[in-house]
Amino acid sequence: MKNVDDLISSAAELAERGLSKGEIADELNVSRETASWLVERSGATSSEPEETSAAPAGSTGPDDIHIDWSAVGRDSARLSYMAWAMADLLSKEGDDVDLTIGIEKAGAPIATVVARELDTDLGSFAPAKHQWEEGDIEDLGGSFSRNFAQIRDRSCYVVDDTITSGTTMRQTIEAVRDHGGEVEAAVVIVDKQGIEEIDGVPVYSLINVVRVGEE
Repeated sequence: MKNVDDLISSAAELAERGLSKGEIADELNVSRETASWLVERSGATSSEPEETSAAPAGSTGPDDIHIDWSAVGRDSARLSYMAWAMADLLSKEGDDVDLTIGIEKAGAPIATVVARELDTDLGSFAPAKHQWEEGDIEDLGGSFSRNFAQIRDRSCYVVDDTITSGTTMRQTIEAVRDHGGEVEAAVVIVDKQGIEEIDGVPVYSLINVVRVGEE
């Protein structure tokens, strides 16, 4: 995708396929507010735009950055090379880690390669944002897939593609702790916020976005 019009078109297509705004945010690697703005501009929803998702006066859209890493994601070899680099960032954190958790959707295939490289079991977490349409995301809950390894008081790594606000990563860390486990470190491809730690957990990224200029 080369411009905002492409994003709006993609948001409309995803909305018409029945994806929630949270899932659209995940697919397009943008914030939930940006996903709402894109869907509203596309005309794929009949709801009135909310204050939180509308663009400020004189602005062309929300203050966000779209990340398109599909050139890597569509090729298994490229994806493996990237995941190996992410595994290397984690390799010095935690001596007793035996479980890698991938945050669905994009974090799961990356975590598969990371888990193999670090010789750990593999888990999968579906975050609350996949259910999100509007309102407080704290009212929703995520879940671990029963088809993969379970927490059971284990030390874990967490893997995702992008940090936009940090909400999903924080929710995953809390969910691991609620199941008796502990997250030793987390890693993403791109961190839009420059977050070094969340709730005491170190966060690593291959790419760190730094905004330059006035807010």
